[in-house]
Amino acid sequence: MSFYNRKKYWKYALMACALLIGVFTVVYTSRLVEELKAEERKKIRLWAEATKKLVEADISYENLDFLLQVVQNNSNIPVILADETGNIISYRNFDSSRVQNDSLYLRRQFEMMKKNRSQVIEISLSGQRKNYIYYKDSLLLTRINYYPFIQLAIVIIFMLIAYMAFSAARKAEQNSVWVGLSKETAHQLGTPTSSLMAWIEIMKEKNFPHDIISEIEKDIRRLEIITSRFSSIGSRPVLKDTKIKDVINNVIEYLKLKIPSTITIETDFPVTDVYVPLNAPLFEWVIENVCKNAIDAIGDEGKITITITITSTLRKLFIDIADTGKGIPRSDFKTIFKPGYTTKPRGWGLGLSLAKRIVEEYHKGKIYVLSSTPGKGTVMRIELKP
Repeated sequence: MSFYNRKKYWKYALMACALLIGVFTVVYTSRLVEELKAEERKKIRLWAEATKKLVEADISYENLDFLLQVVQNNSNIPVILADETGNIISYRNFDSSRVQNDSLYLRRQFEMMKKNRSQVIEISLSGQRKNYIYYKDSLLLTRINYYPFIQLAIVIIFMLIAYMAFSAARKAEQNSVWVGLSKETAHQLGTPTSSLMAWIEIMKEKNFPHDIISEIEKDIRRLEIITSRFSSIGSRPVLKDTKIKDVINNVIEYLKLKIPSTITIETDFPVTDVYVPLNAPLFEWVIENVCKNAIDAIGDEGKITITITITSTLRKLFIDIADTGKGIPRSDFKTIFKPGYTTKPRGWGLGLSLAKRIVEEYHKGKIYVLSSTPGKGTVMRIELKP
């Protein structure tokens, strides 16, 4: 199992644990709320019975103090006492300031409470008269009901902030490593390249064969390009309006010298020239890395097709690099751009990661797997703004 697969499974495991904790919290709080509701129903029924006794004419003076105390002890459950015709006789535990300032406030509360038929108690009085007590959950119970969701929201927000802070710190660290590695690589390549250039001059003076010197000069120029690329990674690259076809054709010409004749590279470019803000050496590196991965996927025989299309609004330019290789599993569409991911025995797993960094951070574009079919091939897409 690869590092990125293990990382993915760890994420799923943590998400599952967080989900279980959330479900447990909600279920536990819901049970607690139901128990509190049952207690409130008992209290309101006792309150209703005391109210009924108070309105009965034959109540004894010995029980009057006790009944008044029971009625007055309800200090948190909102209740309304009404007659058969819907006239409000009395009420308790409503916002007194709102009752005074809004003449319809109590009536609106009463109408809402009437809709919930499970929270009404009927009081039978003498003379076949009836009163009704309407009640609703106390403010404390309502708050407890919402508590687990508020708690989960706070935890989720905290986790998102922590994740964003951790990701930002990790990205800053990766940037620092990339810059340091690139500068050091450019420095290490620069010294032997300068030495080789001096040796070329000596070889010219000693009349070495011209074709040998010419080939060595080509390789030295190649080393200079690579050194320039690494130097650009370690600094802020300068973008210039560049003919995109020329950049891609330069890479194709170089690759054709390196690949077997059984692998062909075809192009489908628009007739008109399209200019894009590019750092040419870096973008050539992107095309080269993607094409080299396509060549590795093809194996002995196959075809690479590079297509350039531009939207009708001229706001996006697409570069599609299609191959007839072995394809990429859908689960790896994003993983292939992670540093260190490789399917080759001696691969470093940095080519596509570097390509993604160049396209997205330096050219403000996108690079992704457009489509892939195992055994048939893959299409990589690069999006740029002309």
